Amino acid sequence: MANTVIGSSIVIDGEISGDEDLVIQGTVKGKISLKESLYVEGSGVVEADIETQNVEIGGKVTGNIVASDKVELKTDCRVVGDIKAPRILIADGASFKGNVDMDMKER
Repeated sequence: MANTVIGSSIVIDGEISGDEDLVIQGTVKGKISLKESLYVEGSGVVEADIETQNVEIGGKVTGNIVASDKVELKTDCRVVGDIKAPRILIADGASFKGNVDMDMKER
């Protein structure tokens, strides 16, 4: 699986957009907009609004998340912000503060 990886010592302040999967092990501040999947690993820190198809969070995310398919909060992750997605998985041990909106139908 060929992904773009933002390493654990990398800090990005700005906007990230693209058509492929992204793995974050470092720190990203700003905005993330992807057509595919975002993986925030245990060492990852994201302070950004996220728009993507799938999000898998093992690290820390502060910001609102909009996913067209699924959001998965793994054990030991910390998420502060609102989540909007048709499918949401929250593992035992995950920390989440915010609102959940699973109504993705167009109005």
